[in-house]
Amino acid sequence: MHSRRRGVSLGLLLLLNQLFQVGFDNIPPVTLITMALNVFLFLSPMKPLLGVCISVHETWNRQDWKRLFYSPFHHADDSHLYFNMVSLLYKGIQLEQRLGNRWFAYMLSVFSVMTGVVYLVLEMLLTELMNDHSYKVQCAVGFSGVLFALKVVNNYYNPGGISYVLGFPVWKQYACWAELVAIHLIAPGSSFVGHLSGILVGLLYTKGPLRNLMKVCAGVSSSNYARQQTYFNNRGYSGYNDPNYGTNYTGGMTEQEQLEEAIRASLNDYGTHGNGRRPYTFGRPRQLSEEEMRQQRMNRFAR
Repeated sequence: MHSRRRGVSLGLLLLLNQLFQVGFDNIPPVTLITMALNVFLFLSPMKPLLGVCISVHETWNRQDWKRLFYSPFHHADDSHLYFNMVSLLYKGIQLEQRLGNRWFAYMLSVFSVMTGVVYLVLEMLLTELMNDHSYKVQCAVGFSGVLFALKVVNNYYNPGGISYVLGFPVWKQYACWAELVAIHLIAPGSSFVGHLSGILVGLLYTKGPLRNLMKVCAGVSSSNYARQQTYFNNRGYSGYNDPNYGTNYTGGMTEQEQLEEAIRASLNDYGTHGNGRRPYTFGRPRQLSEEEMRQQRMNRFAR
């Protein structure tokens, strides 16, 4: 694993250019904050790469569990950071729009740890199956595993269609597997097991128990989860779509009840307390009798 070049570099300049092209107003907050965290830790790393990378030897044998949290947010060099952050940019825009800020942040947190856990399990299995202890010392860093998990989730929510991998058309449901092989061929130094771990975490979320387990841990019901969506308008990111919006200013009344209240307000716009107009408010006032309503109509037309 080679050391990083600090300071402003070509990868950072390309990333900044990409952000300006997309427009900061069009980038959801969780995605933007996550990108900023990765860039910050690249410029000011918490520790050298060998102190944050995840491996069976360092993490499991030496019980250095902090590496599960550190490793996804550190990158080997500026090109590693650039490609990962551009991938996060577009996956984040799509998924944070659909899932909402809070759930997307929750998902990133869980995926960051889970990819590391699955990575350790796979490396230990390979050590036993291949009888090769070199798998225990293979150390990995970077957000790539999380991105592969996000790709699986994104394809799950947007099924069908064609994706291009190295210029070759591939059905979306197989694109992550094609990319797994392609990246390993063009970049042999990349972590094949780390990327595979991300795919498995994504499958655990879309086809396994992980999503339901996350809902239980977060205390989110299925109905509320489906309604807690963010939305975009033609100016970009607009924020959290509160499921209670629309009832905050109506006293919790239904549309029919609001209509009836509006009729009452129209009839009561000239009250019995002087000639001033009553303020129009939503509430549940006393039900007028037919005689009172008839009398108010007569008084109104008399004026």
